[in-house]
Amino acid sequence: MKNHGEPADSFDGRPVIGICNTFSELTPCNAHFRELAERVKRGVLQAGGFPVEFPVMSLGETNLRPTAMLFRNLASMDVEESIRANPIDGVVLLAGCDKTTPALLMGAASCDLPTLLVSGGPMLNGRFQGRTLGSGTDVWRLSEEVRAGTMPLSTFLDAEAANSRSAGHCNTMGTASTMATMAEALGIALPTNAAIPGPDARRATLAQMAGRRIVEMVHEDLRPSQILTREAFENAVKVIGAVGGSTNAVVHLLAIAGRVGAPFSLDDWDAFGRDIPCIVDLMPSGRFLMEDFYYAGGVPAVMKTIADRLRLDALTVTGKSVGENIAEAVCWDREVIRSLDNPLTSQGGLAVLRGNLAPLGAVIKPSAATPALLQHRGPALTFASIEDFHERVDDPDLPVTADTVLVLKNCGPRGYPGMPEVGNMPIPKKLLEQGVRDMVRVSDARMSGTAYGAAVLHVAPEAAAGGPLALVEDGDMIELDVFARRLHLDVDAAELDRRRVRWTPPPPTMTGGYQSLYVSHVLQADQGADLDFLVGCRGAAVPRESH
Repeated sequence: MKNHGEPADSFDGRPVIGICNTFSELTPCNAHFRELAERVKRGVLQAGGFPVEFPVMSLGETNLRPTAMLFRNLASMDVEESIRANPIDGVVLLAGCDKTTPALLMGAASCDLPTLLVSGGPMLNGRFQGRTLGSGTDVWRLSEEVRAGTMPLSTFLDAEAANSRSAGHCNTMGTASTMATMAEALGIALPTNAAIPGPDARRATLAQMAGRRIVEMVHEDLRPSQILTREAFENAVKVIGAVGGSTNAVVHLLAIAGRVGAPFSLDDWDAFGRDIPCIVDLMPSGRFLMEDFYYAGGVPAVMKTIADRLRLDALTVTGKSVGENIAEAVCWDREVIRSLDNPLTSQGGLAVLRGNLAPLGAVIKPSAATPALLQHRGPALTFASIEDFHERVDDPDLPVTADTVLVLKNCGPRGYPGMPEVGNMPIPKKLLEQGVRDMVRVSDARMSGTAYGAAVLHVAPEAAAGGPLALVEDGDMIELDVFARRLHLDVDAAELDRRRVRWTPPPPTMTGGYQSLYVSHVLQADQGADLDFLVGCRGAAVPRESH
């Protein structure tokens, strides 16, 4: 490594800090990470460490096909093996777009070297025709207006450009913002990490401070296994509920817990988050955006507001407890971060549903759904695949009403493969023209954290694994009761047994390569959709030293 021009004493007794960079021009959310990495390096050098930047697979939500989620586990393998195989003492993870945060945390947790995560930050607020627009959320909303014939395509394209006007990830409380919030709530990122806008100079300052702090963490031997405890996961669930976070947090948090070995299950989501009010008025559940959230006080102000419900003694990367970190936090805007006696919704947590249609569970985000649809009974209209859905959804003769329950099959971890964000199925065009903007949708898929609607997601077992979802037929009555946490298919067990005998699994969409490995080993959504052989912490030791 002297060919870098480093003096010989650069390597003498200095902690070697890896900077795991998910920069890629194909990942717009992470395209500013070269500059962020330089700031981390500066901090490492100031603290007496030796920084070395290394790349890993970047997961861009907008460009990867068939879905970025298919490659989350692959990227985590890249991270894990890069950390273990190289001579580093600690690592700073640079994450931004949706899947980069969980992938990096999963890989690092399996190695258990001192680790600190730095997010890239959200984009600045979008502005168009005198009003604020939120990336993702308004794209979904305005694209429906185009389909309904109430907005010209040219206007939509202008609005889209106004939405994405700076470096950073989505500026709504979508999955990227939720993942950054999750990391801060878990204590694996520095306070204020989640909300500082990507272009803000304070984002660069935080990156530099992270570089300093990781050197100290190496000297202290402060590892993820000491931070990512059950108490930390409890805090994360509660904070995600309070901010109205993405449903995708469920599957990612479960996967991270599986890597670090923390006792945490799908049922814990409901137990920890059920009575947490949503107090952050952000899109898609509310009105404001991440830039406003930062100015209002960000995650520390939220945690201070719900402090009596948190595990304040949980350890964080600062070397201090959660309670110590938030002791001086202040909320500067009670419109954006509301008080507990004036919540946006009284139940902000993500609801876990069970019943004969989802024996292993399903999830819904109540704060993003039309309240009247949280208790609903209606006939099923089934689609065998997302291609089948797109082929038929705008057919004027589609047998659908506002009471119909749209059922999408074979879009789970194994069936698609990769569990894409298609669970928030577009409203059929004939209903859009009648003014319908929400209806109950049920699938084994995920949905974008920027999306909204009464979408029941992550149904497990999935259809491709022979779950009850595969057996639903057109006209079957489905009952949804979010308050009772119930998802029921009104078909008797004997009839379901008859249908199961006739059922055959769908053929694989691709044979050979990583996709075959994935399909053969992926776990169901209730276990985080990780690969079975990746679960657990393997440590950073290299068993064979030969080059």
